[in-house]
Amino acid sequence: MTHIGLIGLGRMGGNMRSRLRSAGIEVTGYDHNPELTDVASVDALVEALPTPRIVWVMVPAGAITDAVITELAAKLSEGDLVIDGGNTRFTEDDRHAAMLGERGIRFVDVGVSGGIWGLENGYGLMVGGDRADVEELMPVFDALRPEGPREEGFVHAGPIGAGHYVKMVHNGIEYGLMQAYAEGFELLERAERVHDVAGSFRAWQRGTVVRSWLLDLMVRALDEDADLSEIEGYVDDSGEGRWTVEEAIANAVPMPAISASLFARFESRQDDSPAMKAVAALRNQFGGHSIKKA
Repeated sequence: MTHIGLIGLGRMGGNMRSRLRSAGIEVTGYDHNPELTDVASVDALVEALPTPRIVWVMVPAGAITDAVITELAAKLSEGDLVIDGGNTRFTEDDRHAAMLGERGIRFVDVGVSGGIWGLENGYGLMVGGDRADVEELMPVFDALRPEGPREEGFVHAGPIGAGHYVKMVHNGIEYGLMQAYAEGFELLERAERVHDVAGSFRAWQRGTVVRSWLLDLMVRALDEDADLSEIEGYVDDSGEGRWTVEEAIANAVPMPAISASLFARFESRQDDSPAMKAVAALRNQFGGHSIKKA
């Protein structure tokens, strides 16, 4: 049986632990929250794992991820393997891989999509790293991905950094899709002759070219709050949309829709608008991201 360590047992990490265990993968998890953790410390986590150790890091991107990987570099041994499954910027993967590599520790980056629904539906996985390392981890990836053909929920996108790069672009596309649904919502709300906005979205769920899981979540949000009056139209951004636009500029790739959706989020922090209420509601539905009450 495969046995891995998992650091970070929040909204996604906790559900990933459950899904892995249900598939027969042994998981020892660590979280600073004593109500969630399996062990008392990172040292205890390292001690509990068989060698070569596999440790999946699932904490917020940026300084927290950097601190955890730096700590692991000091505590793990040659031949061990660290997986970063957060939304880390791909350029950080090179630095983390080099730091771990100095100690003979292997590194794989994984973009993970599925939000709070991943436990039930499985997670889309975008992986970067050495082929042999990825092959070693396939039992873990197969346990996490959705049922069905592997290639429809998993990709080994390329070398280190490729997984997070693909996830970055995925999230940029997500920005554009959500913005389109949101602007449609605002127009339907404004049109006097349309009396059933929620029903209009529901009627698109089967047979239309705009049907999608995001549309299903939009219907769910409208079922909970028909005019989204309980939500403030403030939408945060966690970085991937900005990085996607920066990469578009660096590679001279025209990206008007995704760029506009990013700027719309900035605008949401100045005004309250029905469209941005819809984007806020969608982010809450798929990822459990916090919303501001009106």
